[in-house]
This record gives sequence, C-alpha cells and structure tokens, in this order.
Amino acid sequence: MLKLSFGDRVMHVTIYILLALLAFTTFYPFWNAVVISLNSGMDTAQGGITFWPRSFTFENYAVVLNDSRLVNSFFISVLRTVVGTFASIMVTAIFAYGISKKELMGRKFYMVLCIITMYFSGGLIPSYLLIRELGLMNSFWVFVIPSLVSVWNMIIFRTFFLGLPAGLEESAKMDGCGSWGIFFRIVLPLSGPVVATLALFTAVYHWNDWFLPSIYITNEQLLPIQTMLKQILNSNIMSEQMSQLDSAAQGQMAKMRSVTTKSLSMATMVVATLPIIMVYPFVQKYFVKGVLVGSLKE
Repeated sequence: MLKLSFGDRVMHVTIYILLALLAFTTFYPFWNAVVISLNSGMDTAQGGITFWPRSFTFENYAVVLNDSRLVNSFFISVLRTVVGTFASIMVTAIFAYGISKKELMGRKFYMVLCIITMYFSGGLIPSYLLIRELGLMNSFWVFVIPSLVSVWNMIIFRTFFLGLPAGLEESAKMDGCGSWGIFFRIVLPLSGPVVATLALFTAVYHWNDWFLPSIYITNEQLLPIQTMLKQILNSNIMSEQMSQLDSAAQGQMAKMRSVTTKSLSMATMVVATLPIIMVYPFVQKYFVKGVLVGSLKE
C-alpha cells in the first residue's frame, strides 16, 4: 500500500471536509422541510426547529391527504409523468433512429432545423396562440404533445445509434426483418442505459414543471401537484388557499389547531418531492454509462 505524504493526507482531509460540507448544504434544506412538516405548526412558529421535530405530529399530512384537490393534483402529476415520459422517449427515439440513417435524403438539413430550435424559439405569446388554435387549452394533452420531441435527447439517441455495429441490422434484414422490427426488437433493447437515463431526465421535467400548467390550464381539476404547491407557497394567496380547502379538509383542520400555513406548505412540498426522489436509486447505475456512451461515440 502506497504511503501518503503529509501534504497528501492534508489534501485528502481537506477534500473530504469540503465534500461533507457540500453534501450537508445540499441535503439539509430538504431535511428541514421534512422536520417542519412533522412538527406542530404552532410550535414551529416559535422558531428553533432545525434537525428534529420538537412536537411530533402527522396532522399536517392528514390535512394534505384529506384535501381532495391536492390528492387529485397528485394523480394528475403521476399520469402526466408516466404518459409524457413514455410518449416523449418513444417518439424521440424513433425520430433519432431515422435521422441516424445515412441513406436518408436531406438528413443534414433536418439536423440543422432541429439544432436551430435549441437556440431560437417563437416566444411565449406565439406559443400560447399556437396551443390555443390547436385546441389544447384546458386539455391533459397540453402536457404531452408540445414536449413529444426533445432535440437534445434526439442527438444523444442518434449518436448512440450510430455507434451500434452495422452488422446487427444487416443480419436482421437478411432474416427478413423490416425497419420497425429492427428498431423494436434489436436497437431499442440494446439502448437500455440511454433510454433509462433520458427517461429519468424527462420524468423529472414533467414532474417538476409548474409553469406550463399555470399558463394553459385554468381548470383546477387538471392542475398538477407542483402548480398547486406554487399557489400554496404564494404568500399573496396563502389565506385564500387555506379557506378554499374542501369540507373534509376544513373539518380535519377544525380538530387540528396546530396546523399553520407554513407547516401545511412543507407537508405539501414533501408529498410533491418524495415520489421522484424515490425513483433515482433504481436508475442511478445507468447515468454515466447511458449519457457518456450516447454522447462520446460518433
């Protein structure tokens, strides 16, 4: 075993300390939100809540889970994330597979058009007018259709497909397999790491997006959990949000005098954040392999 010099040991200790501080500053805000959500709201108002609940309670979560509006928005977010991610990954992968074919006429022209959209857009007002003319206002599909194709994801898919051995497709064609069969039976199964990585990034976007629904959705039944959370956290309408809780939640709050707007907002934030965090450990192993393979091979 190589013996480290004094200077190397000092450097290692310094690096570990800096990494520990970085990890702490990253993790602590979320942990503090969890602690506040598990603490009595009236007790939290006195201050001093840091690492552990001082007056432990599940009352904040009981109010959140008894509010039908928040429960409905949670399921809207789940549905949007699942449908939007699956549709986006499939359409983008198919598009990238076609662009990766050298025999495609105008392939470079199509790539230039796609890359231009990464730097320039029509703007918010033209986008709003387009969505309105397409009849997507107050529709669930406004979450899915505008984000079907991601140019950045398409480039990663295309680069990965270009790195696959050409012999795989040639042997499949000799066996009578068509283009769709080659894509779904050979290319897509071999693209597991890239699909998993880009699917996670797409799912995080759909789950965290609150801005798009706030523009195109006025029907409260279609608002996702993040937009509802944004409204709750807005100090100007906090009291209004509390007064608009449905009858079940109001009855629950009548029994729970310790619930405050801050504790309720923290509980809502935890409910909105926890599901997507729980997905990370299952796909983390694909991150480096998927992104690097798809972005370095050419």
